[in-house]
Amino acid sequence: MRQVIDLEGVLVSAFVINLTLALFSLAVLRWVFGILNLWRWTWDPPLAQFGLLICLLGLYTWLL
Repeated sequence: MRQVIDLEGVLVSAFVINLTLALFSLAVLRWVFGILNLWRWTWDPPLAQFGLLICLLGLYTWLL
């Protein structure tokens, strides 16, 4: 597993890359859930979104 990624001479932590991927994935999921009106099934949508963010971040950290 790589701890630091070199982007054009700028050293970036792999965690920042994983967080960026998780935020992008969450944005897509929020859009899909909004289109399909699936947020009505959750008790607290912001809490559910935060939980999804944590799960996606953990998934990307584990896979990458």
